[in-house]
Amino acid sequence: MEKVYIIAEAGDNHNGDFNTALKLVDVAKRAGADCVKFQTFVTEEIISKYAEMAEYQKKNTGKEESQFEMVKRLELSFDEFRKIKEYCDRVGIQFLSTPFDLKSVDFLNELAVPFFKIPSGEITNYPYLIKIAHTGKPVVMSTGMCEPDEILAAINVLEKNGSGEITLLHCNTEYPTPLKDVNLYAMRTMKKMFGKKVGYSDHTKGIEVPVAAVALGACVIEKHFTLDKNMPGPDHKASLEPDELGRMVKNIRNIEIALGDGVKRVSESERKNIAIARKSIVARRNIQEGEILTEENLAVKRPGTGINPMQWMEVLGTRAVRDFKEDELIEIREN
Repeated sequence: MEKVYIIAEAGDNHNGDFNTALKLVDVAKRAGADCVKFQTFVTEEIISKYAEMAEYQKKNTGKEESQFEMVKRLELSFDEFRKIKEYCDRVGIQFLSTPFDLKSVDFLNELAVPFFKIPSGEITNYPYLIKIAHTGKPVVMSTGMCEPDEILAAINVLEKNGSGEITLLHCNTEYPTPLKDVNLYAMRTMKKMFGKKVGYSDHTKGIEVPVAAVALGACVIEKHFTLDKNMPGPDHKASLEPDELGRMVKNIRNIEIALGDGVKRVSESERKNIAIARKSIVARRNIQEGEILTEENLAVKRPGTGINPMQWMEVLGTRAVRDFKEDELIEIREN
């Protein structure tokens, strides 16, 4: 199995503070994630002053304000993102950020992000999809809130306009996602339906679901994390704290090892147990030389160092080549 690409999603959990963003980079690096991802946007380009907050945003922030006001507080400047990218390069972790508007696409392309991450909310944004496709870079696209025909339409727009390889992430955009709505099997359905690599962007509490997604074949895992779930902001409560992020990465790497290559064989670690756990044909009681071997005087017992019991019918009816004591391994003449 190819190595799972783990995206530590810092998102806007820096709360608009540059130094907090750098701390999130450090956490992602220590946890062993492949990259740390932020969200790049110009608030005036993406949100109307009349847009309301989502219910989970109202609940998690405890504020009654417009979505514009909330998001504006979370905005980092392009210059700050340049410095975050430089810091990521310095500490040795891949920098990534999701653009939410056309200006941000151009900016992140200049920063040489390795691929573009398309969030669920932009999957029907035609000008946005065209802009990203024209970069020619690979795309990882979340599919929350999407019907199959919407996913296919976005794929067609991207591919017809020069996009690189597309990977689809199964996703549910409720924060946190109820377990009954996760539907991990949909990830396998998408792989078959669209012929693309698939992964999973998780918004559940805890780490069980993303680890399970890896066992089902996810090649990319994205998971929100924060410095502290009690920090103010819309996404903190559905995010992992630093120690949880580290455990998730470790568990995913363990599952990768456990999945193996799919070839059924005797492993080297268990080979030594064959003789101990399997059985051989033995004497049920004392047997004299020349006596006919039957089901009455033979038995099958451990250890497995003698004649394989699968040769039972070949042994029955032959004569004892010598005297055998009870429980002694039976021997026969080789033809």
